[in-house]
Amino acid sequence: MKTFIKIIIVLFVIAAGFFSFLYFAKYSEGVRAGELVKFTKKGLIIKTWEGQISQGVSESQFFEFSVQNSEQGVIDDLNNYQGEYVKLHYFERYRDLFWLGHTKYFVTKVEKIKKHEQYNLINK
Repeated sequence: MKTFIKIIIVLFVIAAGFFSFLYFAKYSEGVRAGELVKFTKKGLIIKTWEGQISQGVSESQFFEFSVQNSEQGVIDDLNNYQGEYVKLHYFERYRDLFWLGHTKYFVTKVEKIKKHEQYNLINK
């Protein structure tokens, strides 16, 4: 019986470590700019904030992102900047976590930019 309890504890510690790694570890960080095409709160049971910016001249290149519910300032800014050109500061997780968002990319800061500034950012 003691062996069974030890195995359960070890499995629990491994699972906790794995989920902690997925939550806290950042695979990459960066900045992307483009026109904010959509920003919505969606989900049947667990509601998450999801958005999309269009990058490039042909508008065929999209960047999809999520925003955590705790980032209320970012949520307010994105709701106000619909259809505007924005610069998004984000980090990427190793995997998507369904209770936080539908993507691996999580926006932490948003800045409104002028349309001509977007092309300067791309050409740098």
